[in-house]
Amino acid sequence: MSPLELGVLALAALNFATFVAFAIDKAKARAGERRIAESTLLMLALVGGTPGAYAGRHAFRHKTRKQPFVGQLHGIAALQVAALGGAAYYLLA
Repeated sequence: MSPLELGVLALAALNFATFVAFAIDKAKARAGERRIAESTLLMLALVGGTPGAYAGRHAFRHKTRKQPFVGQLHGIAALQVAALGGAAYYLLA
């Protein structure tokens, strides 16, 4: 397996784990149990799990109105888009 394929597989696994973390946190919220820290959910997004975070928010209607969490997640996504754009510009220039 090539390094690129391994990277794609790792990113897919990270996004699945992030999605599952949102599911678990929602279930714990409903049950009144101790929750997953928002910082953990945001860290999962920051290291590459942003698509999984957005999918989990949508699928479970979880953390959709909670500020500043929403703003921080949007900030992470904007930072990642800017970084990808910068990397693409650098590679294609």
